[in-house]
Amino acid sequence: MITVRDPAVAGFFYPAEASALERTVSDLLAGPASAARSPQALIVPHAGYDYSGPVAASAYRCLQARTEPIRRVLLVGPSHRSVFGGFVVPRADAFRTPLGDVAVDPELRARAVARDDVLEEDPPHRFEHSLEVQLPFLQLVLDDVSVLPVLVGFATGEDCATLVDALWTEPDTLLVVSSDLSHEHDEATARRLDRATAEAIERRKPQHVDEDDACGCIGIQGLLRVAIDRGLQVERVDLRTSADTMGSPARVVGYGAFVVFEPADDDVT
Repeated sequence: MITVRDPAVAGFFYPAEASALERTVSDLLAGPASAARSPQALIVPHAGYDYSGPVAASAYRCLQARTEPIRRVLLVGPSHRSVFGGFVVPRADAFRTPLGDVAVDPELRARAVARDDVLEEDPPHRFEHSLEVQLPFLQLVLDDVSVLPVLVGFATGEDCATLVDALWTEPDTLLVVSSDLSHEHDEATARRLDRATAEAIERRKPQHVDEDDACGCIGIQGLLRVAIDRGLQVERVDLRTSADTMGSPARVVGYGAFVVFEPADDDVT
């Protein structure tokens, strides 16, 4: 029997009706890509589409430059509602959005749950938005992919790097790390803090990205550690706040979009 995790934030973070959602995401994805690299990984925000959708789309547009096909996505994001140690993957066979069902990759999941630090449970995923909001983008940008949604609980950047390194092994696997940046500062303060965080991400300095800088800091730290080990580079493609898209400048959330790629032969590392 196939089990499906139903959408939790359709109608709140993004449109609940299929045609409206497809139109919204297609409009966000319209326009040229900001980077000409072939991305192997993305860092994208996860707020409602009115707020962070344009920033997330700037990273997803860069997948147009991919030279290899993408068959599956390792999707890593923070848990906002459940408390647990390590990482949690779902038991469900698919995640549903108004655009249809996205299969949970059984092979990646089997490799994950063979580890001592990964639990296989549905409840932590049931109401979590950080991974769900990425799925409609993936459904429109990529033809037919499976995903492994991984929620991050109490863990270190080193823990996450070990997990990512073990699961992100095939060239047809895209890694997507879901994270917003600073929270609840005035606009000027947020821009200053987010610029510093973006520079740390681009310079692959995981020790300079903590929970005050990004809610998905553990996923970012893990990705950056693996990027260092594999000689990958990171490029910023967008950096804004909620005041730029929809919101008051008095209290804002920061959003950044980044791509991770193999450097060209003539790049200086």
